[in-house]
Amino acid sequence: MPLKQMISSKPLQFTESVIREMTRQALLHNAVNLSQGFPDFPAPAEIKAAAIRAIEADVNQYSITWGSKTLRNAIAARLSTLTGLAFDPETEVTVCCGSTEGMIASLLATINPGDEVIIFEPFYENYNPDAILSGATRRYVSLHPPNWSFDLEELERAFSSRTKAIIINTPNNPTGKVFRKEELEQIAVLCQKWNCLAITDEIYDHILYDGAEHVRLLTLDGMRDRTITINSLSKTFSVTGWRVGYVVASPELSNAVRKVHDFLTVGAAHPLQEAGAFALHLDDSYYHELRTKYTERRDTLLEILTDAGFHCHKPLGAYYIMTDIHDFGFASDIEFAEHLVQNVGVAAVPGSSFYRESTDGNQQVRFCFCKRDETLQAAGKRLQQLRR
Repeated sequence: MPLKQMISSKPLQFTESVIREMTRQALLHNAVNLSQGFPDFPAPAEIKAAAIRAIEADVNQYSITWGSKTLRNAIAARLSTLTGLAFDPETEVTVCCGSTEGMIASLLATINPGDEVIIFEPFYENYNPDAILSGATRRYVSLHPPNWSFDLEELERAFSSRTKAIIINTPNNPTGKVFRKEELEQIAVLCQKWNCLAITDEIYDHILYDGAEHVRLLTLDGMRDRTITINSLSKTFSVTGWRVGYVVASPELSNAVRKVHDFLTVGAAHPLQEAGAFALHLDDSYYHELRTKYTERRDTLLEILTDAGFHCHKPLGAYYIMTDIHDFGFASDIEFAEHLVQNVGVAAVPGSSFYRESTDGNQQVRFCFCKRDETLQAAGKRLQQLRR
């Protein structure tokens, strides 16, 4: 049998990450990388010191598969402070290798082939392959600019007796949308009506602007036991390379997630888990400063992009800006992104990578602003070429 015929049909249904490909393109063309969402500034010194202390204390072997006790305790305590609810770190918290593993482990633990999963689009690009790998049938619900709102009737039509879960990413990547409480209540009603799960990706929960409030779906009536909450240290503490994330769910759901997680990765890096426990005990001043600095970065990039001729959708959360590129006269987002990285020297992500149909995002590109001011200003100087 030819080798090509030995490949599963699953990876043939999706491409490699477009976001991470744009980072490679940025390196190839010496471009300013505003594509992939990782900071180019240092992680907090006290968190790095905590990781060093753990390594020097010989915390270098496997932790308990579902996470070190100190980190699980810290996660449960932090989430309890934020929600007023009690969480059992022994049965309801699972530490994973980033929220990326948390999502695929949760889907593999709950989805049977043919089950339907609802995905809002534009979506973070991992969700589509995750659904395919878990055997789910995908149903899509559109988020409409400029506010990235959804149509309730369209959402209602997406649910059926075959629906197993809906994925909600709030604050949202790529749009910066923060789902309002009323929207989440509508989702909660439908989840209970159709007896399905809500899987929430809340990795940007502390990166909010203009008074936006992050509402946790599990706090709504009837949702405590049917919500799987996924989060990570990556964005809040600027340690995207540490790959320490976690899943919080009822004991029954957590037990299933833990089984999958065990055979996917065994466990996250033990000394970095200990540093994560330290990070989660930082006081509220850390989170206030985080919002202040990211608000400044957001406003800087909004001004740069607007001045260069982009039509920007102002985000209320996360650290991305979706833009409309119609005025530049390019046939597609791919063509524009190639021109941007090769000739202008700035890397962005083609909008079509966030949609099931490439035509839906072919006049959009996404920029990230989790960068030093010098990086943003360097990009701004290069983007002025678009005006000329």
